[in-house]
Amino acid sequence: MKAARIVTVKEPLQIQQLETPKPRGVEARVRVISSGVCHSDIHLWEGGYEGLDGQFLKTTDRGVRYPLTPGHEIAGIVEATGERAEGFSNGDRVIVFPWIGDGICPACRAGEENLCDKPRSLGVYTEGGYAEYVLVPSYKYLIKIGDGLDVDVAAILSCSALTAYTAVKNASLRPDENVVVVGAGGLGLMAIQVVKSLTGARVIAMDIDDEKLQVAKNNGADMVINSKKDDPIKSVMELTDKLGADSVIDFVNASKTVETDMQMLRRRAKVVLVGLYGGELKLNLVSMPTRAYRLIGSYTGNLRDLTELVSLTERGVIRPVISHKFELEQATEALTMLKDGKITGRGVLKP
Repeated sequence: MKAARIVTVKEPLQIQQLETPKPRGVEARVRVISSGVCHSDIHLWEGGYEGLDGQFLKTTDRGVRYPLTPGHEIAGIVEATGERAEGFSNGDRVIVFPWIGDGICPACRAGEENLCDKPRSLGVYTEGGYAEYVLVPSYKYLIKIGDGLDVDVAAILSCSALTAYTAVKNASLRPDENVVVVGAGGLGLMAIQVVKSLTGARVIAMDIDDEKLQVAKNNGADMVINSKKDDPIKSVMELTDKLGADSVIDFVNASKTVETDMQMLRRRAKVVLVGLYGGELKLNLVSMPTRAYRLIGSYTGNLRDLTELVSLTERGVIRPVISHKFELEQATEALTMLKDGKITGRGVLKP
C-alpha cells in the first residue's frame, strides 16, 4: 500500500510502499477514503512544540518515533477483520476513533482513553491515515456511519470536531452568557456551530483574518472582532456591557492570545485552552481566587463524545466545513497550506 510518511522532520513527506496490514484477533483493516489534515500533524512534521522560555519540546521525548505515517482523522470502509472482531462486516462505512490508550491506566478505566498516561494514538504513536489502509487495534474503535453522511465530513469528526465539541462542553455555557472563540479556523468554526446549536450562548469570534471572520458569521457567530485591526480587550468589553466574557475558548493557545484572554474576563469566567501553538503565561495570582477564574486544559474527547457527535452530524445539527481536498501525493502541500493559514475550514487527503 502507499503511505505519505514523515521520514525526516521538516523535510517533505515521502510516498512509500508498505506492506498492507493483515488484521488478527480483534483488529480491523480500514481502507482509508478520507484523512483529515490537522494542526497536530504540523507539530509532528516539525518535530515538536514551543515550551517555556522558548524551549523546543521534541515529539520524540513524548514517545513519537520516526518514520511515521501521520493522520488521526480517518474515515473509510472496513475491508477485513480478525477472527475475534464482532459487529462489523466488510463494506461497512466507518469513522475511526484514534485516541487509543493502554487500557489499564486510571483514565482508560474511566473511559477517558484520550487522556491515557501511555497513549498509543493512531497517526501519532502508531501508523495513521495518510495511507491507503490503516490497521485499527480493535473493532471497538470503529463507529458505523450512515450512507447519508459524507465521508470527508465524517473523517474530521474524530479530532477537530471532537476537540471543539469537548471544549464547548468544558466551558459549561448557559443561554444568557457570552463566549469568545479565539481562532476562526476549522476548530473555531465547529465550536461556533456547537455553541449555537446546543447552548444558545452569544458567540464573539476573534481572528486576524477578515475572510475567516466572515465565514464565522456565516456559521452562526453573533459578533466578530479582528484583533489585528481593533483592540480585542476594549472590543469585548464594549460588546458585553463592560462586564467581560463569561468564557473564552482559545483554539490558538499562544502566549499572546492567552495573555489577552485573561484581560477580557468577567468574574467567575472560564478560559478553555485548546490550541497547541505553545509558549508561556504569567498570571496575576491574586486575581485567580478573588475573581474566581477557572483555567481549563481541553484535549480531544472520548469515544462516548464522538458517538454523540456522529449522531448530531447525521441529523444535520452540526455541519463541518470542508474547504480543501488533496491527493495523497499532496500531503506536504496540504500541511504547508494549513501552516500558512491558507485553509479556511478543514482540509482532507483522499488516498
